[in-house]
Amino acid sequence: MAKRPSKHLRPARPLGAGHATSATKADGRWVVRSVPGDRAVKTYTCPGCQRAITPGTPHVVAWPAAPTGFNQAASPAAERRHWHSGCWARKH
Repeated sequence: MAKRPSKHLRPARPLGAGHATSATKADGRWVVRSVPGDRAVKTYTCPGCQRAITPGTPHVVAWPAAPTGFNQAASPAAERRHWHSGCWARKH
């Protein structure tokens, strides 16, 4: 299997465009993107259950639609987190 080039060498994709959707939860509006299993190549910790999302596991990545916290100039995408799909669905 051919190794994909590093994401740092690929041209940047516009965030929130393409296959991203919007979701409203109790803590505000979020941009949500599905990550298919074949694109999930790293291990992440799900903030919903604190368990690992292992490579090959389909999941979602979500980030606030607007900046939060003290640094309002920072990109909301800097706050993106990877969630198990079920954990995201249960998030209030």
